[in-house]
Amino acid sequence: MLTEEFQKEIYFPYSKVREIQSNMISDVYSAISSKKHIIMHAPTGIGKTIAVLAPALSLAIKNNLTIFFLTSRQTQHKIVVDTLRQIKQKFSIEVECADIIGKKWMCLQNGVDAMPNSSFHEYCKSLREESSCEFYLNTLKPNMQPTIPAKQAVEELKIISPCNVQGFIEHGKSRKMCPYELAALVADKAKVIIADYYYIFNPAIRDSFLFKIKKGLENIVLVVDEAHNLPNRIRELLTHRTSSNVIEIAKKEARRFGYEETISNLEIVENAIFELGKSLENEGLWNERTLRKNDLVDEIIKSKSYDDIIAELFFIGEDIREKQKMSYVLGVAKFLEAWLGSDIGYGRILTKEMDKKLKVTLSYRCLDPSLAAKEVIERTHSAILMSGTLTPTSMYGDILGFTNAVEKEYKSPFPKKNRLNLIIPKTTTKFAERSHRQYGEIAGICADIVNLVNGNSAIFFPSYDLMLNVNESLSKFSKKPIFIEKQSHGKREKEELLSAFKGYKDKGAVLLGTSTGSFGEGIDMPGVLKTVIIVGLPLNKPDVEAKLLIEYYDDKFGRGFEYGYVLPAITKCLQNAGRCIRSETDKGAIIFLDERYAWRNYYSCFPEEWDMEVSLDYESALKGFFGK
Repeated sequence: MLTEEFQKEIYFPYSKVREIQSNMISDVYSAISSKKHIIMHAPTGIGKTIAVLAPALSLAIKNNLTIFFLTSRQTQHKIVVDTLRQIKQKFSIEVECADIIGKKWMCLQNGVDAMPNSSFHEYCKSLREESSCEFYLNTLKPNMQPTIPAKQAVEELKIISPCNVQGFIEHGKSRKMCPYELAALVADKAKVIIADYYYIFNPAIRDSFLFKIKKGLENIVLVVDEAHNLPNRIRELLTHRTSSNVIEIAKKEARRFGYEETISNLEIVENAIFELGKSLENEGLWNERTLRKNDLVDEIIKSKSYDDIIAELFFIGEDIREKQKMSYVLGVAKFLEAWLGSDIGYGRILTKEMDKKLKVTLSYRCLDPSLAAKEVIERTHSAILMSGTLTPTSMYGDILGFTNAVEKEYKSPFPKKNRLNLIIPKTTTKFAERSHRQYGEIAGICADIVNLVNGNSAIFFPSYDLMLNVNESLSKFSKKPIFIEKQSHGKREKEELLSAFKGYKDKGAVLLGTSTGSFGEGIDMPGVLKTVIIVGLPLNKPDVEAKLLIEYYDDKFGRGFEYGYVLPAITKCLQNAGRCIRSETDKGAIIFLDERYAWRNYYSCFPEEWDMEVSLDYESALKGFFGK
């Protein structure tokens, strides 16, 4: 446990420190003090947020450092702000904090919420350059210094700090100022900045944002929450795509503004893409293949210089952007430029599909997230990665480019007797074995379980199609009402669905969702779920991209199948499982329904402390666990 003297040194606002939490606090303090990085597998219930913030804030104040707390979940933004408020109240210290989300979602201009992110940034830039945004003009002078009213607003925000993002938005609305720029002005002197991953891991955004707030990576303590998501988020940030559909829209855009030569340039690119698409038929492939950089370049230069087309599309695209909020022509130009990038850590993929009409897509796909992460890690004072499913920690260290990072795996603080981890080695969702008979058997087992358990159950599937196929039979066998996550659900519809589901806490109901959907990771329902069933393995589709990833990690680490295929699927399963036990008083069963979970290469991926049971007699196991 932490000594009384040490507790006085850190800003821990609660009266009691749990034993596992005290270990985590000591490890974080030690890592930051010695300028080391730490990767932490920390299960739900430890109190990760305060275990990191208490020591980090103490050291940040002493050593003139800034904490960047990165998370993609707005619920976590709120938890961080609330925690800082408790620290401020307990220790009577000023805690200046800037809570920032995507610039588009903080913008007060009408209609921007429906705009693609890339288009919004171009639109925002053009409004600023043309001095057409009253909110921006009311906030910053032409020399980028704050206006006198903005200085007053910042002082008011500092008084009420820590303030969440909604506070910045409301402050901006009432004063007709840009909420994003107000948050950036506060961030200049803030000790804690809460933001999304891309503020640090997108190189262009990072450099611009750090320059704006006058901070350098070497003075930053970087905290990455839910860090199991970081590799895929970085891959997406560094991936570029275009398609025949996008080019068609760009042609209409050019035609609307009378740029006939631009239409000709776009048609050259379009024809090249369709010509490359024909190779799928010639090679007997059905929908996708890898490409070399020169495949596209050589096809285009049959008609015109590749560089000339890029230059002309950029010139016209920027002109169109000045006339409207966005430009598809500019988007095509940026893709063609990105296509010329490095071969190392990237793959080039052509995909062909019928969607009312033929659609051909080109992707310049990032395979290696360390291309963006390694520089950040090497320059940052300390990087702290944490998640309840960051196991094995060594894999994340390899994939993200850490060298000599401290690796820690903490045990769950919840009593083991409150959780049953059961593998039922029956049925499978392997694509080759899917059938109506298999769907019926899966539905029968799921119905047996949810009917036996008193209370709510959640069932997660690898895909929507599989979920709907199984539900055809499940809806007949289940004695409890079924709530289904739909792809078309917006935020409000999801909240309403969850609220209705929680209303059956005593009677019992069944929630169906997908492993990678909103409910598979983002929901927190302590005391609501008695059982979670993970149907099948949520393996990535065995497509060209998956093959490239496996080959890349095989070459780099000799562990391609594990790093590129198996472990990401198990991480999704563990996230789904984590929906069940959310507090010390929760008691629940976690069921893994697929014969493959009992295979050694999958079984060995579960954390040791889970004490997995394997049984076909699931009814007896559940009755024994729930005391029936």
